[in-house]
Amino acid sequence: MSDEQPVRLTPDELRELFLFEALDDDQLAWLSAHGRVEHRHAGERVYSQGDPATCFFVLLEGTVVMRRRVEGSDLEISRTNQRGVYAGATQAFVRTSDIEPYNGSMESLTDSRFVVFDAVEWADAFRTWFPMAMHLLEGLFTGIRSSNQIVAQRERLLSLGRLSAGLTHELNNPAAAAVRATATLRERVAAMRHKLGALAGGKVDGETLTRLTAVQEEAVELLAKAPTLSAIEAGDAEDELTDWMDEHGVRAAWELAPTLAQAGITPAWLERLAGPVSSDHLENGLRWVTYALETELLMNEIDDATQRISTLVTAAKQYSQMDRAAHQDINVHEGLKSTLIMLAAKLKGITVVKEFDRGLPDVPAYPGELNQVWTNLIDNAVAAMRGADGTGSGTLTVRTAMDGECVAIEICDTGPGIPPELTTKIFEPFFTTKPVGEGTGLGLDISYRIVVQRHGGDLRVESRPGDTRFKVLLPLREQAEAPV
Repeated sequence: MSDEQPVRLTPDELRELFLFEALDDDQLAWLSAHGRVEHRHAGERVYSQGDPATCFFVLLEGTVVMRRRVEGSDLEISRTNQRGVYAGATQAFVRTSDIEPYNGSMESLTDSRFVVFDAVEWADAFRTWFPMAMHLLEGLFTGIRSSNQIVAQRERLLSLGRLSAGLTHELNNPAAAAVRATATLRERVAAMRHKLGALAGGKVDGETLTRLTAVQEEAVELLAKAPTLSAIEAGDAEDELTDWMDEHGVRAAWELAPTLAQAGITPAWLERLAGPVSSDHLENGLRWVTYALETELLMNEIDDATQRISTLVTAAKQYSQMDRAAHQDINVHEGLKSTLIMLAAKLKGITVVKEFDRGLPDVPAYPGELNQVWTNLIDNAVAAMRGADGTGSGTLTVRTAMDGECVAIEICDTGPGIPPELTTKIFEPFFTTKPVGEGTGLGLDISYRIVVQRHGGDLRVESRPGDTRFKVLLPLREQAEAPV
C-alpha cells in the first residue's frame, strides 16, 4: 500500500467551484479534508454503469463524456469541459438499504482532473448541513419516480386499451360474417340435397342428371370469372333473367335472379340449361344450379372473412413483435402498415394516403417501440382532425423517404395545426392540449425518448393550419458504431 498522501484542494480553491461557492468556512474545511484530487488519462473510464455508486465526482479540468447503455448500445447523453460540473453518486442522499449503482458511465476524452468524495460521507454531510432541503429533495425524488412510473404505466395501458378495442371491433365484423355465412351455407346445402332428391324422384334419367351436373360446374366457373356489376347493370341483368324465367314458368323468379346475375348468367346461357331438361324439371334444375352458386358465394364470403381475421392477427403479431428479437434490422413499412391496420376502426372516415419509398434500406431498430411511436403520432393526428366534437375528417398521409444517412418517416394531417407558441412545448412530459381525462401528456415525450435516446435519431414537427408534419429520422447505423 502506498503511503503517498492524497492531493487536496484548499477551502479557497473549493469556493471557486459554483457548487460550493455559497458554503461557509466550516463546510468548505470539511470538503477540503474529505475530498481528494484524482487524475484520469485520455480514453480512461472514470466509472461504469451498473457498478456500485461509491464516489461523487466534480470536474476540475479536462473534457468528459457521459454515456448510458441501452439494450447493448452505448448512447451518449452529454459531453462537457465545464469546470465544476458533477456526476457519479448524485442520488446518494436518498436512503436505501443497498448502495445504488451508477446509472451511466463517464469517460475522460482528454487528460482530466477531479475532486472526488466518498458517496457515504458526502451523503451524511449533505443530510447534516441541509436537513430541510434533504427532506424536500428526497421526497421530490421518490415522488417523481413513483408518479412517473404510474403515469407511464397508465399511458401504456390506455394505448393498449385503445388498440384492443379497435382490434376487437375489427375482428368481430369478419367473425360475425363468417358465422352468418356458415349458418346460411348449412341451409343451402340441405336445400340442395332436397332438390337433388326431387330431381331424382321425378325420374330424371342419368344422362340428364349428368348434363345438369356439368352445367352446374360451368356456372360455378362463370362465377369465379364474373365481373363486378354496378347497381344499374345488376338491375338490368336481373330484369332480363326474371323475364326469361317468367316466360318459362319458373315460380318466384325474382328470388333466383340476383344470384344468377352475380354469376354472370345470361338468358342465352339459361337456354342451354333448358335444352336437356324437360319443362317439368326446369325449375328444380334451375334452383339446383342456383343453390350451387349460392353455396360457392357463401364459401367465398367465409374465405374472405377468415382471411381478414388472419390478416388482423398477423398485423397484431407484427405490431406487438411477440415472436421477434427486441433489436433487429427492420423494414419500417411493416410496422407502419400493421399500425394502420390496428388503428383501422379509429381511421374510419379519414382518408389515408401511403407514399412509401419501396427502395428504402432496413434500419437497426427496436420495432416494438417504434410501433408505439407510430401509434402515438397517428392517434394525435386523427384527434386533431376529428376536433373537439370528434366528428371531423381529413387526410392522413404516411410518407417514407431517404434523408441523408437516415430513413425519414412523416406522419402528416390536415388538422387545424399547432400554434407556434406550443411547438416547443409539445415534447415536454405531461403537456397536453387534450381535454382533462383524455390525455396524459406523455405520448410525445415517450415517442421523443424512443426515437432520440433509444435510436439516436430525431423527431421534429412543422405545423401550419391544414398541414402538420411530424418527421422521424432513423439512422442507418447502429448507435454503438456512431461517432461520439
